[in-house]
Amino acid sequence: MLLVLSAIGLVAAPRPAGLGIVATRSGRVAGGRSKDGKVNFYKGIPFAAPPVGRLRWQPPQPVKPWRGVRTCVQHAPSPMQGAPAPFSMWTTEFLIPKAPISEDCLYLNVWSAANTAAERRPVLVWIYGGGFMSGGSAVPIYDGEALARAGIVVVSVNYRVGPFGFFAHPELTKESGHQASGNYGLLDQIAALHWVRANIAAFGGDPARVTIAGQSAGAQSVSCLVASPLATGLFHQAIAESGAGFARPYPTLAAAEQEGLHYAQTLKAPTLAKLRQLPAAALVQQAPNLHGPITDGYVLPSALPELFATGRSNPVALLTGWNEDDGLLFAPPQSAADFRQQAEKRYGTQAAEFLRYYPARDEVEAAASQWKLSRDQLFGVPNSTWASVQTQQLHRPAYVYRFARKVPATGEYVKYGAFHTGEVPYVFDNLRLVARPWEPADQQLARTMAAYWVNFVRTGNPNGAGLPTWPAYQPTSKQTMIFDLHPAAKTLPDQAALDFLRGQGSR
Repeated sequence: MLLVLSAIGLVAAPRPAGLGIVATRSGRVAGGRSKDGKVNFYKGIPFAAPPVGRLRWQPPQPVKPWRGVRTCVQHAPSPMQGAPAPFSMWTTEFLIPKAPISEDCLYLNVWSAANTAAERRPVLVWIYGGGFMSGGSAVPIYDGEALARAGIVVVSVNYRVGPFGFFAHPELTKESGHQASGNYGLLDQIAALHWVRANIAAFGGDPARVTIAGQSAGAQSVSCLVASPLATGLFHQAIAESGAGFARPYPTLAAAEQEGLHYAQTLKAPTLAKLRQLPAAALVQQAPNLHGPITDGYVLPSALPELFATGRSNPVALLTGWNEDDGLLFAPPQSAADFRQQAEKRYGTQAAEFLRYYPARDEVEAAASQWKLSRDQLFGVPNSTWASVQTQQLHRPAYVYRFARKVPATGEYVKYGAFHTGEVPYVFDNLRLVARPWEPADQQLARTMAAYWVNFVRTGNPNGAGLPTWPAYQPTSKQTMIFDLHPAAKTLPDQAALDFLRGQGSR
């Protein structure tokens, strides 16, 4: 039974089990509960003021407090972006709802099975993927009910994407007070973490045990937050699924400003004032291929790998990994001849070794190698590099996985296998929300993976009773947990290819 407001105030109704109405620093919120009455949820809680008008391209500002009780039972608008439509391997369950979508998007969601605020359960803060151009916390597979039932408090947050979240411009840099611009999406995430620290205890969560987690662009965000001095003290552990900021360097502020100037010319808006007057839809229609985070000298004081290498990152335990079929090709595969020629040009005397790992003796083999190379360059090398830096240089624990279960499918979706994002419904134990021909073994794998993730959130170690042992990553043995129908830790069969690419700087 939900708590609702009427014109004369709060309507008397049976209270949800457990927490009921919760008082946050900005005002009281009323949520709903799961069908079995065991999990309370609060959706669409504002953590910052709407970033519209003069607040477009500003750091997130404080929420205006409200009187009475705010009903929070539905997801708030997803961040401004193009209309969602299924594509490639991603069906509707992996996309934001068709509506609402708005520039007014800085809201978060909480799931908690705590009965009182005094329980101090560990907290998971989820940051979505979408290439920094799309995504939102209302994506169905991110529902936090199952994990909350397992004993943790789950928070999912919105952040600005595309030209609203990662647009740099000299005028913005000048007005900032920090001589920086462009990382508004990351600043949104930091603001949400400040909200968690200030408010999560009221939902039965422990602000001293916060784990940040994300997938793809969300995982890159996690690595940025671990690297950023602005996020110091806001979390204690990190989970990065298929993404880390150890691949191609993020653009410098100067480069991002030049791209911003070009974007402004495209929009025929020569000044910042005119840019802020444009309707949000116009910015989306003309959106450039923005690159997400920027080495701006403020959120990221220097290149992300340098922040880790010099010990300036925030101390965390790390769980990270990637998927067997994570590869993403943004153009048709090259012919076998062209692929071999490019390998010889790029790797010179080591081309023969490269082609042993990524062979191209015929067209089918060359296409398969390009998918594998894409996976390794985009995800395998960055995530394994982070694990190595974590253990060798920072002397902190890391746990590495590869998700290898070919997600059950029909029709054209069969070809995608263990695809990018395919592990997320397993981690959230949300297979019930995805229309696939699941087998009993998938349900068991989901329970197993969710248990590992919950254990890590609780203790910084995924291991627990009844689970196969997951050894901490070591630079010598490089033991990796393989998540298939029978999870087990082993050295990756293609570890030598990863080592080769890492030695070559992924080129």
